Order: sequence, then C-alpha cells, then structure tokens
Amino acid sequence: MEKNTTYEQPLNERVRTFLRLEHLFGIADHHSPQDSQWDSRIAISCLLEILDLISRSDIKSDLIKELERHATTLNVLKNNPGVDLQRLIDILDNINVYLSTLRDSDFQPGHNLKQDELTTSIKQRISIPGGTCNFDLPAYHHWLHKPIDSRREDFKIWSQDLSVIQDSLAIVLLMLRNSTTPVIENAESGFYQQPIESKLSCQLIRVLLPVDCNYFPEISGGKHRFTIRFMEQSSTATRPVQTNDTVEFELHCCIL
Repeated sequence: MEKNTTYEQPLNERVRTFLRLEHLFGIADHHSPQDSQWDSRIAISCLLEILDLISRSDIKSDLIKELERHATTLNVLKNNPGVDLQRLIDILDNINVYLSTLRDSDFQPGHNLKQDELTTSIKQRISIPGGTCNFDLPAYHHWLHKPIDSRREDFKIWSQDLSVIQDSLAIVLLMLRNSTTPVIENAESGFYQQPIESKLSCQLIRVLLPVDCNYFPEISGGKHRFTIRFMEQSSTATRPVQTNDTVEFELHCCIL
C-alpha cells in the first residue's frame, strides 16, 4: 500500500499537457475493459478529450524532442561501468522505435477516432449537458448494449494509433520523475519557497506527504522560483486556509 500521497505541479505548458494526457489515458485504460455501459461512456469521453488535447498541441513534435534528448543522455551512459547495459540498450531500442513512428509524416494520432462515424456523433453532442442521452443518440445507446467483447474490440481500434503517444509519454514522464534526488524539507507556518537556478531547467515539482496528513500543498512556480503553501480544510463546505504548523515533506525538483 502506498504510504505517501504525491502532488505534482508542472512548470511549463509542455509538461502540463503531458500530465493531462497521462491522466486521461489512465482513466480510459481503467474503464474500457469493464462490462458496464457507464464504464464505456467514461472511456469514450476520455478518448475524445485525448483527441481534443492532441489536436490543440503539437504533441508529436514535443515527444520527439524529449525522446531525442533522453536518447542522447542514455547513449552517453553506455560507457559507465555501473550501468545495466542490456537494460539500457532495451530502453534505447524502444525509444528509437517510438521515434521512427512519430517522425513518420503519415502517422496521425487520433485518426481512427476522427474517421469513426459513431465517435464523431458522440463528440458533437458530448459538450451539451445530457447531450448523449439515449433519445439523442440511439446509435450510441445501441452500441452500449452490445456484448463487452464487441465494445472492447472497438476500443482497441480507436486506441490503436494513440498507443505510441501513450507509450512515448510513459517513458518521458518516467525519466523526468526519476531525474532528481529527493530531499526532506520543512515549511515553517506552512510556507516554503525556493529559487530555481538559472542553469537548471526545472520542469516539474513533486511534493510527497503521508496519506494520513491533514495538509495538502498549493504549488505555484515560474522560471525563477517556486512557492508551496500547505493548506488545511476542515470540511468541503469551508475554504482552505494556510496552516500555522511546520510541515515536513519530501521534495522532488525534476529537471531535464
């Protein structure tokens, strides 16, 4: 069982997009294999949000830049005697496979969703409150009552050209999160601030707190510094307030 709750704050738009996509892929992966029509509804909604997010950003170019950067770093490590060479080669091989697909001008992630008549009709209605009700989209209602194996096969087709995005994203975020040495810090009266060295490109702040902790962090940051305020909220009906206590926490400043 996880002993800590992890809070993350991206410090640029690229990492913000990466984290949102990871979040949506995670929800879709959880719900798409499930039997109920409600799970299928959530999974389709997430796939359409992924499509929308990809359409509004140059995700291919961003992932290519990050994978190329990681490949360069890993190639340098080949001469390090303390490195597991076979594992390093396996990771590099995966990166090169993903790069080959991403660089292909014919590769258009989300194409299967865009060309599908059913998902297109759902996309047109999904922003309307209750707009995908059974009387609005009888074809959708019919699909939702098909056997789960049939629906899973459709999810497989719709997700096929998104899998490279998801897998590439997993590598990029794993290496980003592992790029730092965690430190234990203290926030006096619930406040902590740290400058960001100009030579370092800090991309992601991670704060780890025990799961039974009474506080949660509100993190804000820019190019030169980041600030963490630890908040308390006695109930959901009241506004959070900054604690007066000194809070010990684990800090990760993830750097590319």
